Amino acid sequence: MTIDVLRRPGLAERQARAAVAVLFFTNGALFANLLPRYPQIKADLGIGNAAYGLAVAAFPAGAVVAGLAAGVLVRRLGSARAAVASTLLTAAGILVAGLSQSVVLFAMALFLAGAMDAFTDVAQNAHGLRVQRRYGRSIINSFHAIWSIGAVTGGAMAAGAIALDLPLGVHLLISGVLFGIAACVALRFCLPGPDTEPAEGTEAKEAKETKETKEESREKAGAGSGRSVMTSRTRYVLAALVLIATAGTLVEDAGNSWAALYLSDSLNASAALAASGFIALVGAQFVGRILGDRLVDRFGQRAVARAGGFIAAAGMGLALAVPTVPGTILGFAAAGFGVATLVPAAMHEADELPGLKPGSGLTIVSWLMRLGFLLSPPIVGLVADEAGLRLGLLVVPLAGALVVVLAGVLGARKRRPASDEGQESAAAR
Repeated sequence: MTIDVLRRPGLAERQARAAVAVLFFTNGALFANLLPRYPQIKADLGIGNAAYGLAVAAFPAGAVVAGLAAGVLVRRLGSARAAVASTLLTAAGILVAGLSQSVVLFAMALFLAGAMDAFTDVAQNAHGLRVQRRYGRSIINSFHAIWSIGAVTGGAMAAGAIALDLPLGVHLLISGVLFGIAACVALRFCLPGPDTEPAEGTEAKEAKETKETKEESREKAGAGSGRSVMTSRTRYVLAALVLIATAGTLVEDAGNSWAALYLSDSLNASAALAASGFIALVGAQFVGRILGDRLVDRFGQRAVARAGGFIAAAGMGLALAVPTVPGTILGFAAAGFGVATLVPAAMHEADELPGLKPGSGLTIVSWLMRLGFLLSPPIVGLVADEAGLRLGLLVVPLAGALVVVLAGVLGARKRRPASDEGQESAAAR
C-alpha cells in the first residue's frame, strides 16, 4: 500500500486533475486536425516545396517569438484562464489557416496559432504542476501522455474527415468549436485563486521554510538590495534544465522527421514498414509517460531521467552501429521510452527554482526547448547531406548521453518521514 491511500486528494483536486487532462487533450488534438490536411492546402494554394516549407515554419517561429511572454500572461490571467483563452485563439488561428486563400495569410495564421500554442503549453503545464503540488505526488507525466492521446485522436479525426470528403473549413470549424467548448467547460473545474496560493497543513510549513530559504539566498545574492536575484547556481540549473528538455525534443524530432526516411532510403524498408519507426517512438514514449509518474515517485526524477538517457543512448547507438530494420525500429522505441519523462521533469524543476517570478522558469524552459524543434531538422539534414543520415541520427544517442551527464540537477527521491512509513505499514497490515 502506498502513501496515496493515506493522503487521498479531495474532490476539488480530482476535478482539477480531470480539467487539466482535458486541456492537454484539446491542445494535442487541435493542431493534429490540421496536419493531415497540409497536402490539400499546399495543392489549393498552388505553391512549391520551398514556399510551403517556409510557410509551415511559421508555426514554430510564432511559438519562439511569443514564448517568453507566456509567463507574463500566466501571472496576469492565472494559468487556467490563460490556457483556455490561448486554446480558443489557437483554434481560431488553425481555422483561418485552413481557409486561407493566399500563402501569406496561411503563414500569418500559422504564426498566430504557434504563438497561442506556446502560451497554452506554459499555462496548462503551470496549472498541472499546481495540481500536482496539491496531490503531493507526481502526476505531470500522465498529462503529457494524454496530450499524445489527443494528438492521435486529432489525426484520426482528420483522416475520417478526408475519407468522408468533408470540406476543410467545415472540418476545422467542427474541431475548433468542439475542443473550444471542452476547454471552456474544463475551466469551471480548474483550481480557483492565484497560482501562488500557500499550501495547507504540513505543506504550508514546508512552503514557509522554502520561502525563508529563498529569501536568505536572495539577500546574500543581492547584498541586501531587496530584489529577487538569480544566483549562479540557479542560472546553471536553469541552463541544464533547458538542455535536458531540448534533448527530449531532439529525440522526438528525429522520430517525426527522419525515422521513416532513414528506414526507407538507408535500410531499404517498405513504405509501410518504414512508418513503424515513428510509431514505435511515439508508442514507447506514451508507455513511458503512463509509467513515468509511478517511477518518479518511487525512484525520483534524477534516477528516472538518468536511466532514460542511458536507454535512449544505448538503444539507438546500438541500432546505428549495427543497422538492421528490426534493430532500428527497436532503437527508436528505446529512444522514445527513454526521453518520455524529460520535458515534464525539466518543466517541474524549472517551476520550483528560487529567485524567479512565478512561471518564469517554466516559460524559459518551454521557450528555449522549442528551438530544438526549429533548429534540429536543418542541422540533421545538413549532416545527412554531407555524411549520410546514419551519421546525422547520432543526435539521438548524443542527446541521451547529455541527459545522463546533466540529470544531477533534477530532484532525487524524497524520503518520507518515519512516522509516515510506520502508518503506511500499519495500514498495509
